Amino acid sequence: MNPRIFKHILPAAAMLLTLGLNSCINDLDVEPIDPSKNLTVDAQKLFNKCYAEFVLEGYDLGSSELDLGDSGLSVLYRLMWNANELTTDEAICGWTDKGIADFDYNSYTANNDCLYGLYWRLCLGVSLCNQYLKECADYDETMTAEVHFLRALYYYYLLDNYGNPSFTETVSSDNPIQIQSAELYAWIVKDLEENMGKMMAPSIRKRGQANYGRADQSAAWMLLARLHLNAIKYEGQAHWAEAKTYAEKVINESGRSIWMGDDAVNHRSADGMSSAYQMLFMADNDESGAMNEAVFSFVMDGANTASWGGSTFLFASTWDSYMVAYYPQSSNQAWGGNRTRVDLLKKFISTDRLDALDDWSTETIVEAAGDDRALFFGDNADGNGNVKDRKYTNDKLATFTEGFATTKYSSNRSDGGATHDPSQTDNDIFVMRLAEAYLIYAEAEARAAGSSSTLEKGTSLINTLRTRANNSIQKTSYSLDEILDERARELYFEGMRRTDLIRYGYFGGNSSYTWQWKGGVQAGGKFDAYRNIFPLPSTELGANVNLKQNPGY
Repeated sequence: MNPRIFKHILPAAAMLLTLGLNSCINDLDVEPIDPSKNLTVDAQKLFNKCYAEFVLEGYDLGSSELDLGDSGLSVLYRLMWNANELTTDEAICGWTDKGIADFDYNSYTANNDCLYGLYWRLCLGVSLCNQYLKECADYDETMTAEVHFLRALYYYYLLDNYGNPSFTETVSSDNPIQIQSAELYAWIVKDLEENMGKMMAPSIRKRGQANYGRADQSAAWMLLARLHLNAIKYEGQAHWAEAKTYAEKVINESGRSIWMGDDAVNHRSADGMSSAYQMLFMADNDESGAMNEAVFSFVMDGANTASWGGSTFLFASTWDSYMVAYYPQSSNQAWGGNRTRVDLLKKFISTDRLDALDDWSTETIVEAAGDDRALFFGDNADGNGNVKDRKYTNDKLATFTEGFATTKYSSNRSDGGATHDPSQTDNDIFVMRLAEAYLIYAEAEARAAGSSSTLEKGTSLINTLRTRANNSIQKTSYSLDEILDERARELYFEGMRRTDLIRYGYFGGNSSYTWQWKGGVQAGGKFDAYRNIFPLPSTELGANVNLKQNPGY
């Protein structure tokens, strides 16, 4: 396949035959009218592919048209997660896969394989959407509006990660232009605002119900809230009021609600075994009340959407065999490798308090932290059943079990039922959930008012999330830094941390905010501000004369 970005799909519909990604239903079907000239595109199946590109590998499980040495590593969601978590104070990985260590140390270059794969996948997603809009725009008005949303989402990730990427709205063999960050930001906002009114009205949809897994208007509102929250990064100007407005629409008009548990008093599952927060990340989160909080999800289950780069990756990469021995799981996959940085732990509990604990099981840490979201594990990592030797840092990255792990993602169902396949998890990935809208509103309201702390409504929203987590500390206001810390507690390992740190000025540049191994320094150092956006892949610069490298690389 021609690797040139935005030339993956040529004008001829026949080219789609070479791009048969697995979909949630079936592969793309084409029926020849004139075998020598014409092909008819199946609109429904191409529509499915516009969604499936986010989480599936390629033609089949273990098969990908993007060769990164590991088909799972080629999955778009996994590539996005690696780039936006491993580069921050939340996650660190001991794997030797191409490009991973560069993320751990913030030393990525234009030759980083993962950054090439991420760019390639995002542009392929845009191309699929462009192909649908070219061939099938008249098929169904609502579906067409959804494809506009999906294309905007692909472009949002290109904007947020690469700043000034390739851009085209058409299917063509010509080289695409390069668009600048401010212009792309404005284009995404305009495209969403013009088309979101034709999307489905907001509604909670569970597995087995009509239109389950499809984006509705509230997903577009949430994306606009994210865009405006980070407008300074994209456009150089603040849009706090707009971020507040769209977050408020999600809160008031989406029909979603913060999941407080089957036992809403104690914020637990019906059997009391799982916290309401944990249920958001369990295998039945597409059927339990946790679904009430989901604004937009990537649909996953072991029977129909098998992938080594979706929710199976989230679970298996954060669990190892010693953890599973403590907490038996439905999945037989426990790879280890992705660990928490000590800096994330300290958002919940001090290292002195950790050292004073008798054991480092999840239950003990949750109780000591006084917060159901403190889902960490540090015991038994020596493999012989003994308490770990009080080492919560990550000194040797190649040691998959060094430091603390997180038990946030569970392969079990909260109702105790069976999962589809022990090698693939059933967890949907909540890409957007109502809790994020709460946090966006709280921050945007404060900043729009010129305040250094939350106002009354924003404070109340944060306190609601802390109540759900059984955190007894309810404040009368939260500083901007405390909002950032609360985002870490609520949203860690959900792929958003890099953008948050950039917005606060805590990522690249002359910031005193550090974390272990930041900039390749074990105690935490600094790196230049140009790394706030990733480099354009060198392969694409060589293939498209219209592209210029981002400054600094």
